Amino acid sequence: MNAKLFGEALVTLFVIMDPPGMVPIFLALTGRQPARERKRAAWQAVALAGGVIAFFAVAGYQILGYLGIGLPALQGAGGLLLLLVALELLTGKADDPSSQQATSNIALVPLGTPLLAGPGAIVATMLFVRRAHTAGDFAAIALGMAVVLLLVWLALRFSGIIVRILRPSGIEVLTRIAGLLVAAIAVQLIADAVAAFVRSYLG
Repeated sequence: MNAKLFGEALVTLFVIMDPPGMVPIFLALTGRQPARERKRAAWQAVALAGGVIAFFAVAGYQILGYLGIGLPALQGAGGLLLLLVALELLTGKADDPSSQQATSNIALVPLGTPLLAGPGAIVATMLFVRRAHTAGDFAAIALGMAVVLLLVWLALRFSGIIVRILRPSGIEVLTRIAGLLVAAIAVQLIADAVAAFVRSYLG
């Protein structure tokens, strides 16, 4: 198994999906539900997010090919969308439950998607899949994604304990740090997209 690819996938998806930052959002959306319903919402959200990301990891390039969209365009779009996510994390808007769409099952929308399985996680996974050439590479990406989803589930499942330990101020600090890292990833995506466009025109 490619340990380097596993580490990159693990860190990148962890930063993008931001398990600590999901805790206050999850509690704001499910705080009035019974404990059993909160537990159910946690695994439903993670299961949906994993399914959506896996689908695009397997069929994303075929969909792009059918639509005539190149990967550099997707990279640029993903970078711009990630910048918006980073701004929300840095300004605290991502923690505002009033900005989330109401639905009969909040585990699916907005928790499962677009908060967990958002454009950043989808684009990042597709880019990692593009770099994979062997079964070990694909296994490393799948394992990295599985570990992050497990961490997200643990964070949501035991969110009440986490909040009591870190307290709101600690969660807020971690969310701001994650926003900075997401912004850096977004800038790198945009830079790579611009470089790819330049190479395609000059070549």
